[in-house]
Formats: sequence, C-alpha cells, structure tokens
Amino acid sequence: MIRAMRTAASGMNAQKFNVDTISNNLANVNTTGFKKSKLEFQDILYQTYRMAGATSQVGAEVPVELQIGYGVRPVASQRIFSQGNLSQTYGTLDIAIDGDGFIPVDLPDGTEAYTRDGALKLSREGELVTSDGYLLTAAITIPAEAVDVSIGVDGTITVRNAGETEVTDIGQITIMKFLNPAGLSAQGRNLYIQTTASGDPIEGIPGEDGLGRIRQGFLELSNVETVEEMVNLIIAQRAYEVNSKAIQTSEEMMQISNNLKR
Repeated sequence: MIRAMRTAASGMNAQKFNVDTISNNLANVNTTGFKKSKLEFQDILYQTYRMAGATSQVGAEVPVELQIGYGVRPVASQRIFSQGNLSQTYGTLDIAIDGDGFIPVDLPDGTEAYTRDGALKLSREGELVTSDGYLLTAAITIPAEAVDVSIGVDGTITVRNAGETEVTDIGQITIMKFLNPAGLSAQGRNLYIQTTASGDPIEGIPGEDGLGRIRQGFLELSNVETVEEMVNLIIAQRAYEVNSKAIQTSEEMMQISNNLKR
C-alpha cells in the first residue's frame, strides 16, 4: 500500500508538469510565431515476481509474467513546429515564413539565435531589428530617403527613394533550417539557439531547397489550438484526481489493516 501511494504520487507529479506545459501553451496563444509543446511520459521500472516462461508449481509453463509497476515520469517536452496561421497586418516590415525555416538574428554577446517572429522594426540607424532590438544577421539597412520598401518571397529587399522611379536592391533576408528543429533550445523572447541535438543550421534562400517563402505584410500566429489545449487540460485534471483517489484508497486500506488488532 505504501508502494501504491508512491506510484500514485508519481502520477500526480507527472500531471502537474503536464498542466504546466498546457498552461504555457495557452498563455502564448497570441504570441507571434510561438510553437506549442507537448509533454511525453515513460513508465519508471517494474518489480518482477514471476518471469514469463517459468515453471509453475504444477509443472506447467507460465505464459505471462507477474510484475508490479512503480509509476511514471515526464521525459521530454516536445516542441511542435507545425505552421501557424498567417495574419495580414499590412505592416511594411512585418514578414512571415510560409513553410520551414527561421530568421537568424545576432545577440549582443555575438552568438546567433533564430526566430519565427517576423515583426521587424527599424533602429535609429535604419537597420532591421527585432522587437527587442536584435540585429538581423543579414545586416540590412533601409536608406533614410526610402519611401517604399518591398520584400519579395525570396527575401530580396528593394526600395524606392524619394524623387526616383527606379527601385534599388539593398539586400536579401536568408533563412535557416535544421535537420532536427525540435532539438533547438527555447530562450524566451521568441528566440531559439542551436544545440548539438538540433544539428548545424543550413542557410538558404526563401522558397528554395524546401525552405518556406517570405510573406510581406503578414505575421505568423501561434500554432496553439485553444480547444485542443482545453481538452488536454481536462484530461490532465481528471488524471490528477484519479491518482489522488488511489492515494486515498491506499490510506483507507492501511487504516483497515491497522484496525484489525482491535
């Protein structure tokens, strides 16, 4: 009965992690480019009382084993990089990746990070930056005299300066992809960094070699499905409750045993 309590407690602890994950998904339902996570579980270990194939007391072969499990544990928080819906903002510097890929940005410490958040801004020098002021690795500067900025599906940026009719090509936004994007480490601020599990970034031109295309005037919404997360939340709550009932039942059985001497 003590074992049953500890086993059920492991189930309650696992569901606590599950609710934490679901809550984070729901909290970021309106976060640009956010990718939802799902928690994965494993059973822990088993105590074997009788092996399958053993000989019983009557000399027959036992067809199945007799085991008692010791609970569950969370083992992975899998991030799902499915495409989020695109929302038209009409913002000149708003871009969305329609397909696979990440926009590379330079962090202040010199390392490179990757994002799906294409809500770009201009620094006071006219450089393209993220909402936190991180420079795009492509290092593109919009001229002060530019009156029209166009970003093509291949990431090419052209501008038309005041008093001119011709457009000028000022650079191109390249994007990165990873063999295992789920191996990227989320850092907050809509940023991911490379890990050994993700593999090295593969740079490419948007729309080529399986990379997504750039859509100007759009932003990618979170891929969180509110109804799905609410259903998962109810399931997690019921699982937590039933494990608490198992602890309560074990405690009642122990109480019955303690009262036998009376």
